[in-house]
Amino acid sequence: MNKQYLVASLIAAFILGMSFNTKEYSIEESAFSEKEDKRLLLSDNPFDTMMAVIMHKRCMNCHPSGDQPKQGEDSHLHYFDVQRGEDGHGLAGYTCGSCHQDSNNDFSGVPGAPHWHLAPKSMAWEGLSKNEIARSILDTEKNGGRSVEDIVKHLTEDALVLWAFEPGVDAEGTPREKPPVSKDAFIEAVKAWAADGAKIPNQ
Repeated sequence: MNKQYLVASLIAAFILGMSFNTKEYSIEESAFSEKEDKRLLLSDNPFDTMMAVIMHKRCMNCHPSGDQPKQGEDSHLHYFDVQRGEDGHGLAGYTCGSCHQDSNNDFSGVPGAPHWHLAPKSMAWEGLSKNEIARSILDTEKNGGRSVEDIVKHLTEDALVLWAFEPGVDAEGTPREKPPVSKDAFIEAVKAWAADGAKIPNQ
């Protein structure tokens, strides 16, 4: 009887221990799966991995076809009739820096990063396909004379570009949507794409 009780107790303890560890195991498995998915996405097509970020609203809102930035998850026109201005930093006395500081303001919901500004008109991406955007990125007449090495540095090190992965919260305290690819996967993809000759599919 004691032996049966001991066996039953050990089985119960084992099952109980499994239930205690279920959450931890699930988290580890989920993280591993996510890492593997991103690795596969990168190895299969660095170009598509890179463009998944570049074409996301966190980037596209500041690369509009007109003279007004977009904002929000629905990419509506920026409130308060904000305009591009001559240098992309807004109008005199009403510049981007009037509201946007060097970091997110989680109290007001105003996003922030160093040198917050609108992309130049030559780099308007709104309405373009990913191949058209890539051609624009590589076009030295549009990209400010940047070489491929300069582009890689800009995309992987510029604080304003990388803000997309830490976009903070909106005025209601709701976290902003992040790009579908992690920052590390994006950086790896950009470098892999450039190392392979910065090829554009079907070009």
